[in-house]
This record gives sequence, C-alpha cells and structure tokens, in this order.
Amino acid sequence: MPVTSQLLRCLPRAKVLASTLLPCQQHRSHMWHSQLHSRSYRTASVLRSYILTPPQVNSILKANEFSFKVPEFDGKNVSAVMGFESNQLPANAPIEDRRSAATCLQTRGMLLGVFDGHAGCACAQALSERLFYYIAVSLLPHDTLCELEAAVEAGRALSPILQWNKHPNDYFSREAQTLYFNSLRTYWQELIDLTSPGEIPDTSEALLSAFKRLDNDISLEAQVGDPNAFLHYWVLRVAFSGATACVAHIDGSDLYIANAGDARAVLGVQEEDGSFSAHTLSNDHSAQNEEEVSRIRGEHPPSERKTVIRQDRLLGQLMPFRAFGDVKFKWSIELQKRVLESGPDQLHENEQTKFIPPNYHTPPYLTAEPEITHHKLRPQDRFLVIGSDGLWETLHRQEVVRIVGEYLTGVHQRQPLKVGGYRVTLGQMQGLLDERKARVSSAFEDQNVATHLMRHAVGNNEFGTVDHERLSKMLSLPEELARMYRDDITIIVAQFNPNVIGAQTQEGQS
Repeated sequence: MPVTSQLLRCLPRAKVLASTLLPCQQHRSHMWHSQLHSRSYRTASVLRSYILTPPQVNSILKANEFSFKVPEFDGKNVSAVMGFESNQLPANAPIEDRRSAATCLQTRGMLLGVFDGHAGCACAQALSERLFYYIAVSLLPHDTLCELEAAVEAGRALSPILQWNKHPNDYFSREAQTLYFNSLRTYWQELIDLTSPGEIPDTSEALLSAFKRLDNDISLEAQVGDPNAFLHYWVLRVAFSGATACVAHIDGSDLYIANAGDARAVLGVQEEDGSFSAHTLSNDHSAQNEEEVSRIRGEHPPSERKTVIRQDRLLGQLMPFRAFGDVKFKWSIELQKRVLESGPDQLHENEQTKFIPPNYHTPPYLTAEPEITHHKLRPQDRFLVIGSDGLWETLHRQEVVRIVGEYLTGVHQRQPLKVGGYRVTLGQMQGLLDERKARVSSAFEDQNVATHLMRHAVGNNEFGTVDHERLSKMLSLPEELARMYRDDITIIVAQFNPNVIGAQTQEGQS
C-alpha cells in the first residue's frame, strides 16, 4: 500500500473547530479546512521530497526524552516505582501537549501527568505548572497546612512541597508565579477552615477537589483580570484555551488515576506465560463513551437532546467532554461578552473571540471533574503507560503493552506473522521475516522506552513493524501538514518494582 494511502487512513480530526480559536492561538488548526481539500494532490509530492537518515530520525525522536530512576537506599530500592521514562513528539507548532512528574515531599507518593491542550497550549502549560501543587496541598493533613500558613504569615521560607523531575525544555512561566501562589494559598486557607486537627485527607477526594478547584481558579482569574497587561492577556489565553488531564498518584501499592478527557492510562500486566496484557485504568470522555453521552444529555433539558452533542462533538465543536479551561463552554454569554470587552485589544478586536457555540442555552456544558480509579498494585503489574490521545489513535492498547513489555524484559513474544489480509509475494514475505529478525537484534537501539514506543507509533506499517521510510516521511512533514496526519504525542512509562510490591502486599495481609 502506498505510504500516502496508509497515512490518510489514520487522518485525525481537530479537537476543537478552528472557528472557536482566539487570535493569540492562530496555529495550524486555522488552515484545517483549506488544507483538507488540497492534501490529496499535495501530500504525495511532499512525502517524496524528504528522506531523513537514521541518525536524523533518532535526533528528532530523542530530542525530548527524559529518564528518572528512583534513588536507592543501602543498595535497595524501597519504592514501588523503580523509575519512569517520558518523551514528546510535536505535530502542532508549538506543541500543545505538556507533561509533569514530581514527588510529594510533605506526604508520600509520586505524581505523573499528561496534559493535552487544544485551541493553543496555554491551558496545558498552566496545568503542567499548577495542578500538582493543588493535588499536593489537597493531600496535606490539617496540621501541615497550618504550618504552611504560619510560615507565610511570618515571612519564613516554606518547606518544599514538590520535587520536580523536568526536562530542560519543560517551560515555567515565571511572570505568573506570584499570581499562581496567591491562588494556591487561598485554596489551602479554605482547606484549613474545612478540616480538623489530626484529619488525614482521602486520596480520591483530594484528587477530585484539586482538579475542580484549579479549574475554578482558572475561570476566576480570567474574570478578575490583572493590572499587569501581560498577565491579564495570559490568564485569558489560559481560560479560553483548554486541556485534558490524566494524572497518576502512586503511593506504595496504591495507584490512583484521575482523568478528565481523552488521554489514557493503561497498566501492563505480565501473565504466567511471560506475555503482557493491557488493563485500562481510565475511560475516554468522548462521544464513544455511552455513559458520558448519557451524563451530558441528562444535565440539559430534553429540548437540547439533539443539539448538545452533534457530529460526536460537544455542541458540534469540542471532542473531549471533560476539560480544563474552555470557558466558552462554561460561562454564560453575558459573562463572556463582559470579560472580552474589558480585555486587551488583541482579544476583543477580533471576530473569532465573539464566537458563541451554536445552541448555547444552558451552560455550563463542560466540566473538569475527573473520573477517579483506584488500583491495588500486584507483583504482576509491571508498568504503567500514560499517553495523550495521539498515541492511542495510532496504536491499540494491547499493542502498546506488548511493545513496552518486550522492550523492558528483552523477551519477544513470537506471534504468527500476520499480513492483515494483504496479498504478498514470497519475496515480500521473506523481507518481512528478515525485518522481524533485524527488529529483535536492534530492540535496544533506543535507551528510553517511551522513545521506543513513539518510534512504533509513528513508524509502524500495516504489518506491525517499524518501517524506516514511513518513519522518515512522517517526521519530515512540514509544520503545515504534520497536524493533518497525526496529533502531538506525549508518553510516560513508569516501571514498578515487583519485589517491593510483593512485600507490601504480604505486610498488608498479615
């Protein structure tokens, strides 16, 4: 099958229609419709124009990879998490995905998160900086919260709450740190009033509270504005763009997933025969989820039953049914007009900002409330994969788990060679067998499992093997075309320690 035909089969859809974007977010999605009509005769020539060498391909794939190994004590790893590896591959320019990883210092536990932005990267950027602080504060006992507040009141240095594990390219907006801190402080002051001495927070409730509170603060900050022109513009960008979030909190053998949107968390489970199976820990909040469709229709009058979800999109516009920001799907029309009219000229001078979703009668239509999943880790639970939908659009979850499992163990499960119904000559069959043999010998070309998985996500051919020519062509697409064939991809793979988990399981049973 020609490469162009293979690519067109998996053509993704924009998450939010271009008509809803702010002028500060004029990225490639604005050209979606005009490019869509021309792709059939432009793409073939473009794809033939660029062939990257293997070193060039590796340079692109490895540019954003990151690894972290949990420190050992007395030569032993006492954590259920041995470490994690992550990577990102942009399709949008700039990339709209973000990732975060941190250890909670005041409590126990590791936080890992993938944030998939739409209508720009501002909201995802804010989540990557702020959400873990809200979660960490929500997990603090009453007495520790009081100590934090007393330190701020006395002007003393605060004890660190998080230890971040960030790639050098992971950006922090220094200009907004004071604003962010003030909102976070107001939150912990309210938690002090709502809790009692000696009270220990419930993890599920803490995750739920953190998600909802941060989304509320994003909305409130945009409504209030800021005397600083840059910050005023920034908080509006954050609020009017949007982002989904999938976060893991791992504390001992307790694994919690908090998900709002269509990123996904999948557990890799090793079976007795050495093979790996996929155990999904999150549900996509989209039109493919019947419970989500029923939930949204149930929250609005019967008269809106046919309009609240159209063409598998919220109000015919937005693909994820849960997300941070996206105030155009949450605020009243009057509030939207008031905020935009008092905002910077870059906002209210452009017709795009005045766009109101069709059939907009009973807001809010969108929520950032997460769905929480709790899983008790077992020794056979070997790793966790968190990925933005750009990964799951290209690879089935079982294939993802197989690729990661084989990489981590070095054991390749030889499945019968499948050709997917295609007619192949004996010569082509021999070529596939040779490619399989070469794949086994070069399995450790990547030193990072997330990079290895990304190589498969972008370069897999119809036979399930990495095709260098296809990979090269996909990575060499110009910016204005790349988004038409794939989404941003962000991957985090956490590897578990079965010995520690097994010991913790035995302790819990005794």
